Amino acid sequence: MFYDYAKIYVKAGDGGNGVVSFRREKYVPAGGPNGGDGGRGGDVILVADAGLRTLVDFKYKRHYKAERGEHGQGKNMHGKDGEDLIIKVPVGTIVRNAETGEVLSDIVRPGQQVVIAKGGRGGRGNARFMSNQNKAPRLAEKGEPGEELWITLELKLLADVGLVGLPNAGKSTLISRISAARPKIADYPFTTTIPNLGVVQIADQSFVVADIPGLIEGAHTGAGLGHDFLKHIERTRLIIHVVDVGNVYQRDPYQDFLAINRELELYNKDLAQKPQIIALNKIDLPGAQDNMQTFLERVKGYEVFPISAVTGEGIEPLLYRVLELLEELAQAAPEPELLENVKVTKVLPKERFHIEVEDGIFILTGKEIEKHFAMTDFENEESIRRFQNIMKKMGVDDALRAKGAKAGDVVRIKDLEFDFVD
Repeated sequence: MFYDYAKIYVKAGDGGNGVVSFRREKYVPAGGPNGGDGGRGGDVILVADAGLRTLVDFKYKRHYKAERGEHGQGKNMHGKDGEDLIIKVPVGTIVRNAETGEVLSDIVRPGQQVVIAKGGRGGRGNARFMSNQNKAPRLAEKGEPGEELWITLELKLLADVGLVGLPNAGKSTLISRISAARPKIADYPFTTTIPNLGVVQIADQSFVVADIPGLIEGAHTGAGLGHDFLKHIERTRLIIHVVDVGNVYQRDPYQDFLAINRELELYNKDLAQKPQIIALNKIDLPGAQDNMQTFLERVKGYEVFPISAVTGEGIEPLLYRVLELLEELAQAAPEPELLENVKVTKVLPKERFHIEVEDGIFILTGKEIEKHFAMTDFENEESIRRFQNIMKKMGVDDALRAKGAKAGDVVRIKDLEFDFVD
């Protein structure tokens, strides 16, 4: 099955905890602190794999978690960093924050890497807190939590050329004729229900062509799985519009042509502006020549190539013209701007903390204050005093007073409640 959408949860590794330790050797009294730092948590990294064509792997596994850092040890031994988690995705994958819809990265190049969730740093051991005022610190930090979020992966095929047209216009037959792709071909509409990619080689050059399943009127609203198919045309540089002039289904080829172009424009106006050439297919059938002449008299502003995908007639001139147009478009188009090495949290928000009052309880939230909270060992008195000093320096105490907090009022951070001391 062809899967071009997935929603997954990613969690970078937490940092390892720092440790409280002191040098203990014979004849070395008061040896001093030697607690090591915790290791850094592993990142979650998306890597573009040119060998993948679908997001089917994410149908069966939706939760991905990188390795956490090891805890520090005595004798100034630091914990080992956690292993990064590499997730392979197809080239052409768009990554979004599932909650906000923000585009985090557009993966368009084989081997491109994107850090989608950053691992937490390791907590510092007590050796880091030694000072002239405190020669024997008995506190250490816990590891910083790794970033976590739900993301959506949307695959839009990366192809140079897209074949569009009504169902059974002959697109699958054409791609099987010009490439090694072998899509299902039969004499009924909607034979093709998934996009097919093929590599066309001609005159020592090559290009990638995508056979987009047949569109119908109303495709821009989602009719006939229109949305699922139309998005795969957005990345193509050139459109070959395959029109059936064989009169098999007693339709007006020109009206068919207008109907598909109208769907492209209604879905995305940029699609209608893409360079487009017309392949009048099935010219080997009886009555096709008359239909072709009528079509040529009515269509204006397009290059038209009469072909037969079955016999191969007219295909070579079409392919050589496609090569010329692709070369012209490559020279005119600027290099795409890549969103690489994205960190989900690029900068801390301007508001370092936020205070809400519910039922007389002052609730503290905010990324920075919650990070310090997570890295504090609340079973250690020195760690608690350090956390109180951090809150004071951040201006939390003053902000609580401004909100009306008085001595003895309850303050909550995450699942911890404590009394406000003024």
